[in-house]
Amino acid sequence: MTEPLDGAGGRQDSLGLDALAVSDRFRLFNFTRRDDHVAYLWVLRALDRLRSVHQIQAHTEEVAAALAELAQSYDDVPPIEDVRLRERLDALAEDQMLHRLEDASRAGSLARYRNRQSVYQFSELGYRAFTAVEDVLSARIRDANLSRLVFSDILDDLRALSRATAAGDATQVYRRLSRLDTVLDDMSRRAAQFHLTLGEIIRSTDTSPDTFLRYKNALLAHMTDFMAELDRYLPRLAAAVADVGDARMLELAAETDDRPFLSQADITGDWRRRWGALRAWFAESDSGSRAEGLRTATRGAVSGVIALLRQVTEAQRGGVNRSSQLRHLAEWVCDTPDEHAAHALMSAAFNLRSARHLGGAHDDSEQISSRATWQDAPGVDISVVLFRRGKAPTPGVPQPTRSNPAIRAELRRRQAAERAAERAAAGTLLQAGAHGRVLDDNETKVLLRLLTLATEARTVAAGRVKSATGGNDVLTMRLVPSERGSQVRTEHGTLYLPGFELEFTRTRK
Repeated sequence: MTEPLDGAGGRQDSLGLDALAVSDRFRLFNFTRRDDHVAYLWVLRALDRLRSVHQIQAHTEEVAAALAELAQSYDDVPPIEDVRLRERLDALAEDQMLHRLEDASRAGSLARYRNRQSVYQFSELGYRAFTAVEDVLSARIRDANLSRLVFSDILDDLRALSRATAAGDATQVYRRLSRLDTVLDDMSRRAAQFHLTLGEIIRSTDTSPDTFLRYKNALLAHMTDFMAELDRYLPRLAAAVADVGDARMLELAAETDDRPFLSQADITGDWRRRWGALRAWFAESDSGSRAEGLRTATRGAVSGVIALLRQVTEAQRGGVNRSSQLRHLAEWVCDTPDEHAAHALMSAAFNLRSARHLGGAHDDSEQISSRATWQDAPGVDISVVLFRRGKAPTPGVPQPTRSNPAIRAELRRRQAAERAAERAAAGTLLQAGAHGRVLDDNETKVLLRLLTLATEARTVAAGRVKSATGGNDVLTMRLVPSERGSQVRTEHGTLYLPGFELEFTRTRK
């Protein structure tokens, strides 16, 4: 539904709190995790009892008197002598549930003044934490319901909001919009609670079918009436939402909103978000409204309840359900001759198997710290064969070598053609030389190969290259020292040879 900001009577947005603030507020619930959490709960209930009669601050004696009054009505209240009241009040003050103040006016003598005279009162966040715990403890399944009578009130408020916007009545716009926001928030909360409760009832039907059969008629009637009311009002609600002028209405609501800790832009943005959430409930769109989604979910719940009713009725008629099956299985386990047979029977009944623990080493173990936990360390790839069969994968039997004479013949033909082209290019170099003309690709390849062989076999004397040769089976190339140097032009550029000229001679065989 909506997410009102703090100060508007709604929930406070907790997404903006940092980790330190969240940890600090979690301390408020420390009393729920202590071994004697029930005693702490009754101490807080005693303080709440005093708060209800407008006694904000209370001394330990007054808290003890409130506990005694609660003990007269409830048997679960622990005895006063077992509570250790001051110790528990101090612990709650350390957890910021309570404020501890020193009241010197209670000291009637110097000796009493020297002793600590502390009074305690709820902190604002502490009282919210206490009420949150009480809300959880007081939740009952029977409280869940779908508010079908609220649609007429929503329609009246939307029409009144449209009239107030047209008349420019800012106060009426603010009141109607605030009421719509509260009503829709309550309706969405009730719908979510009802469907969650219905899911719990359906899941627990195997163990308690009597509860389901006791309330099935009222449950089906309740959901059917809700869907009929929603179908009747949904077109009128969509039309009423469309009649409201969005921009003018938001301006009027922001003018009347007197939250002092928010700027005008923040207030306008807050009301825009609320109105957008309200429109999403009833306005028509391509993806459908939230009310239509609620109607679809309720219709599906009705179908699920009817199917479950048929299943429960057939199970009771045949005398076989989950409870009877478990009772028969328990009898069979008790009648087994020994423990091994009992374990085998339970394993077969519930399909229990021994756990297979798989593991492997990372490809680069040096990248993983030895202090890293298994949750933070990266995973490793596990073979499917190892996962399914518990056996490590093997390379298997060596495959036979495949002979393809056609491919081999084609490779031989290409090699022979390349070799013939190189021999022809070497013969051209021997006859025409490398200077004064442009070499083609084959001649360039032969020349570069011969230069590589010559530079690898060069001899150096007094810091200068004296001679270098490189050859093949057709010609031999020699680097001859020259003051002018030389250059060789190719199809891809010019190769400069400073201090050398190229000389070609036929290879002697």
